[in-house]
Amino acid sequence: MADTQQADEQTETAADVKAAARTDKRAGKHADRLAKQIRAFAATHGGSAEGQLAHIGRGRTRIALVGADGEWGNLVADTFGSAKDAADKAGLTLHDDFDGDLAAKVRTGRYEWSRMAGIQVGGPSNG
Repeated sequence: MADTQQADEQTETAADVKAAARTDKRAGKHADRLAKQIRAFAATHGGSAEGQLAHIGRGRTRIALVGADGEWGNLVADTFGSAKDAADKAGLTLHDDFDGDLAAKVRTGRYEWSRMAGIQVGGPSNG
């Protein structure tokens, strides 16, 4: 009986290792895709970008990006680890918070201002 239990435990462990390897491979591919998108954003917006990682719920993480030209955007990663890995692979300078120096670099345009006014004080619609 002990031999059977030990064999079952080894089989479960091997299955767990295989499942973890598949998960790691998927996470690596996801991080690679995100890194490619970060690099493309940076290239399009002044050649560099800075960012900040924030948990947004259900295990997902937002990658807030600010280009050298002040344009901004967001990406969503499945896990914090994937987001961090993608930022590292892309050479993204990360900030702890989206305030201060990073927030000061964001350039907003007419769309954002009219959108904010439309939501807050009944301004014109964007549609």
